[in-house]
Amino acid sequence: MSMFCYQCQETAKNQGCTIRGVCGKTDEVSNLQDLLIYLLKGISVYAVKAKELGISDEEIGPFVAESLFATITNVNFDPERIEKRIKEAFVIREGIKNRFLEAYRAEKGEDFSGELPEMCTWYSDDVKEYYLKGAEISILSTEDEDIRSLRELLTYGLKGIAAYTEHAYILEVKDDEVFDFLVEGLAATTDESLTADDLVGLVMKCGEVAVKTMALLDKANTGAYGNPEPTQINIGVNDRPGILISGHDLKDLEELLEQTEGTGVDVYTHGEMFPANAYPAFKKYDHFVGNYGNAWWRQDKEFEKFNGPILMTTNCLVPPKDSYKDRVYTTGVVGFPGVKYIPDRKPGEQKDFSEIIEHAKKCAPPEELESGTIPGGFAHEAVMSVADKVVETVKAGKIKRFVVMAGCDGRHKTREYYTKVAEELPEDAVILTAGCAKYRYNKLDLGDIEGIPRILDAGQCNDSYSLVVIAQKLAEVFGVEDINELPISYDIAWYEQKAVAVLLALLYLGVKGIRLGPTLPAFISPNILKVLVEKFDIKPIGNVEDDVKAIMAGE
Repeated sequence: MSMFCYQCQETAKNQGCTIRGVCGKTDEVSNLQDLLIYLLKGISVYAVKAKELGISDEEIGPFVAESLFATITNVNFDPERIEKRIKEAFVIREGIKNRFLEAYRAEKGEDFSGELPEMCTWYSDDVKEYYLKGAEISILSTEDEDIRSLRELLTYGLKGIAAYTEHAYILEVKDDEVFDFLVEGLAATTDESLTADDLVGLVMKCGEVAVKTMALLDKANTGAYGNPEPTQINIGVNDRPGILISGHDLKDLEELLEQTEGTGVDVYTHGEMFPANAYPAFKKYDHFVGNYGNAWWRQDKEFEKFNGPILMTTNCLVPPKDSYKDRVYTTGVVGFPGVKYIPDRKPGEQKDFSEIIEHAKKCAPPEELESGTIPGGFAHEAVMSVADKVVETVKAGKIKRFVVMAGCDGRHKTREYYTKVAEELPEDAVILTAGCAKYRYNKLDLGDIEGIPRILDAGQCNDSYSLVVIAQKLAEVFGVEDINELPISYDIAWYEQKAVAVLLALLYLGVKGIRLGPTLPAFISPNILKVLVEKFDIKPIGNVEDDVKAIMAGE
């Protein structure tokens, strides 16, 4: 075994990747990521102790968030970038350590002599040692399977929160309580005195903070770009060169659109950037053509046919093929060896996209994959603007069930389940979706009910918050206190750690009876799964026919 990772749904044999990640990351990169998280935990231990003495460091929260984000599946495959971040972690750890020790000495009149976990003290200035240490501190070093399971569930929830926090922070919206919890949660995973019950409590708090974080990001996105509007989004192509932008970072899209205006270069979205087409602020750009392609895992074929350069702003990057690798650009926390990187913006300036724009001008227009339009933009404001009509339609019996089919897409053939469920749901059922899971069914012609489309797409995975708001508002309108009394069922697809944060958010809100697939997480031990089943009635997906019957019966 040269590595161990089981943080994503596609982990080998649903047990764990031990030689190379199914995602494409090498054992060296995986072990470096483990070392980075190890050091973030050391920073967090000192930060928690310093906070108890009234000492804070505003640099720590953003650094921890960005670094956790860099370890999410399909974000950063570049060992040199991770090595650099590890060196930064040492500097930050020493800074908060020294401030803590000085404050302790000043308050107690003596030097601190308490025990500290090794991640607070281990240091090396030899990069070769990073690789050796990373291989030594495997997830499996926590021997108790249930404690390990809860620590990893908490860590992966923190990674999801960190990603959403980073998106909001780029738009200059932040909440120090969220940063504080990232640190508190990481520190807690080093505390040997915490019981399984203690960790379950922290996992639930992680869900609470996930709700707050998604609300924060919703505020950031809508504050900057307006509320998404119901929009028929073009999926065809023009006859000019183009740039394809993927990921979740709307600030990058905004600056790219500004810099490409009048250059003869069009801009297309891919994957999770699809919902950007519904924001009012972006619709004013005539060269913003629409969406090209489908979910992240089809990059190897769709990027090939796009012909122009591709900008990856966040996850999910699939290791690029040599045939188009020279057309891939990364930015932000994304990285891949041998791929061009566009540096972060300097204070008060935009990122410089001139190189990718000049590259695009030399390329052929994209090859057409499909034509026509598909609907998007049904976030909470859009849906609630017609709430009266929705309620009237439900009360008239024309809508019998809302089915939340949000989350992630992936390569597994078993994900065809979600397409078949969408096809088999009766005509009086409406699908609420967000995230790239939508690509399994958003091009199906399912029609509408009294003008309400049977697929309501709220946006990116972080826009799962919109689905929460919709459920809460409908509960108010129908006069029920428990959202589980609403005619809403949850059939969720997961892949990576942002989906874990969304799941924990739903559990915190008290949602019960969630179907989760295509497989249950490998990092949840049998005992912890039993707790989740008993408390929240989480269940695996089954066969389509039986699940559709149960969903429509509210089971």
